Amino acid sequence: MGIVKLRRNFHEAKWEEPIIFELSNEGERGILVPLDDRLEEEVGDGISVIPEHMRRKEPPRLPEISQMRVLRHFLRLSQETLGADLNIDIGQGTCTMKYSPKVNEIFVSSPKVTELHPYQDEETVQGALEIIYKLDSFLREISGLDRFVFQPGGGSQAILAMASIIRAYFRKRGEERDEIITTIFSHPSDAAAPAVKGFKIITIYPDPETGIPDIEALKAAISRRTAGMIVANPEDTGIFNPRIREFCNIVHEAGGLCGYDQANANGIIGIVRARECGFDMGFFNLHKTFSSPHGCGGPAVGALGVKKELESFLPVPIVDYDSEKGKYYLNYDLPDTIGKVREFYGVFPVVVRAYAWIMALGEEGLKEVARVAVLNNNYVMHKILREVKGADISYPANKKRIEQVRYTWKKLKEETGVGTEDVIRRMFDFGFHLWTSHHPWIIPEPFTIEPTESYSKEELDEYIEALKEISREAYNNPEKVKKAPYRSVIHKIEDNSWFEDPAKWSITWRLFKKKHGGKS
Repeated sequence: MGIVKLRRNFHEAKWEEPIIFELSNEGERGILVPLDDRLEEEVGDGISVIPEHMRRKEPPRLPEISQMRVLRHFLRLSQETLGADLNIDIGQGTCTMKYSPKVNEIFVSSPKVTELHPYQDEETVQGALEIIYKLDSFLREISGLDRFVFQPGGGSQAILAMASIIRAYFRKRGEERDEIITTIFSHPSDAAAPAVKGFKIITIYPDPETGIPDIEALKAAISRRTAGMIVANPEDTGIFNPRIREFCNIVHEAGGLCGYDQANANGIIGIVRARECGFDMGFFNLHKTFSSPHGCGGPAVGALGVKKELESFLPVPIVDYDSEKGKYYLNYDLPDTIGKVREFYGVFPVVVRAYAWIMALGEEGLKEVARVAVLNNNYVMHKILREVKGADISYPANKKRIEQVRYTWKKLKEETGVGTEDVIRRMFDFGFHLWTSHHPWIIPEPFTIEPTESYSKEELDEYIEALKEISREAYNNPEKVKKAPYRSVIHKIEDNSWFEDPAKWSITWRLFKKKHGGKS
């Protein structure tokens, strides 16, 4: 079957669109706001009250551009973007790209959400506090943990909060413990965040046959310096550690705490709970599993939960209910709090979406999400193994996978010279995305697929058909794949030194102009 037999003939819009700073024309305006004569009478000039050392010497150099040109600019950029609402986005493994009900966008577009201010008096935000409180109670039931907060701005920040709690816990006890254990296929943040807090990281590798973390390596890593373990389960291979309770028991026997990275929870919600696995704390990504859009890094919420004995260490405020007064309130009175990890009480629109999603699904609906996600994932895995030449799975002796699979193009690379980065670029010509894995690559020539529950069998087949076509091209005409893409906005970057040399990196347009004269 060739490319013409795929369901749609994709060709992405491609605009030679400058960045908005290059479109700026001095004096051009999108809107002119008339001055109100009463303004100065009420508040003065608005500047003199600011301390002089905090005042700008000159106005910010913002783009000066008309409304119509702004609209065109961002619409053109939007046409060069793929995502879960545009294409079959199952190839962004570990990120749980799923359908987010659009009715939830109506809820979060309400002025009751958009105009909420974090400094409002508690009396005026009782409805918002009730939603936060009730979502906390839902996640307690789903996880078995005893209290949740929504302050962390994503999974990595929730891991940082867990590491902070671990450090505070042992400082209170007067114990010198400075080692955190993780596994190589847990998310890199499970090592990076504790390292930021000053912990030494010990990494456990898997059994070479099963891909399950080696329990003997864990036992060897345990010492009187062990503060805790922070791991994902299932890991990014899609493999679930069936001995996780035993792992937690070993850490507990050594006096350590156990933190659960549940960013990969889409295949286990309603099926597996943190408490029964033995964890003392854990987090969910509300912007993934619980159906706020992924957002390419934000806005997000890493909902952090703990057992009762760790509740006093949570970041403040937490939302509590006064049954006598019949009111919700912000509780700052936690004696061992780690303080804030983020301002206020979290990204409220994400909390609202998660609350609405859980309310719509109920207990059985959440379990069905997990069941369908696992079904879709295993369907894709078996189709790829049977029908896509040159592809295999990591740890092929163990074909038990949960919500995703880390595959490998090792055989394709050896037989055709076409590697995973070539396949990724060619996938853009079909309107699809394919992700590799975290670096460094432990699995050679990796790619990771997470189908979630959102996609139909027909859509999964369409995605697999693209992989099959690219595999056929690799064996018949490998240069065609290597020179891809042809019908996408991106191109093959030959000079990788830009990625490898920090001296060339520019995080702002003005820094880029300063370093490179505005020329790429």
